[in-house]
Amino acid sequence: MDELERKDIIEKVTTLLKEIPSSMDVVKKGGNRDPRFRYLATHMVDKAIEKDALIISENRQGIAILFKTSKKDNNIWKDLWSQLKLVVNVTGVKNAYKIIKTQDYIKKQRPQEGEYLYCWFWGILKDSRGADKQVGKEMKDEFYRRAKLYNLPLYAETRMRKNALVYQKFGFNLFHEWQHPSGDTMYFLRYDPPKE
Repeated sequence: MDELERKDIIEKVTTLLKEIPSSMDVVKKGGNRDPRFRYLATHMVDKAIEKDALIISENRQGIAILFKTSKKDNNIWKDLWSQLKLVVNVTGVKNAYKIIKTQDYIKKQRPQEGEYLYCWFWGILKDSRGADKQVGKEMKDEFYRRAKLYNLPLYAETRMRKNALVYQKFGFNLFHEWQHPSGDTMYFLRYDPPKE
């Protein structure tokens, strides 16, 4: 991926992050929040590129980050430097403590043993949304292709009810609901690839 393409993806992820309740909570309030969203988007895209987890739709309007991971990958010391930079550049110290507590609960809903696929991010720019555009279906098909290829379950969560319904329409099972500290409901979803 060249630098121009990377920057384009970062700009699109920055735009999408501003619509997602979880990222709205993560990014420190006050002042000009745009650089904080951009820093977060850059962190996410670079991590996705490094881990070969970036999925981009054919029309370049849908972007997802789908990690192949396990509980042992959640090593706090491994990414400590980048985590500290996120606290300084995105969340702020006060917000970081709340985020850690919330993330601890969320991570406990994922498998505690073995590998799985985790949808860390999935967004489609406004002009490409809707069943008639087929971008969501195209990306879902790629998620399922990878789940089948690796023979691994796929996990996702969302605080947007309409997104939870779309996930379920696509074949995910809702396995848990949680009253998020923000007051929203968080929906936890899982997709199991069909057995051969």
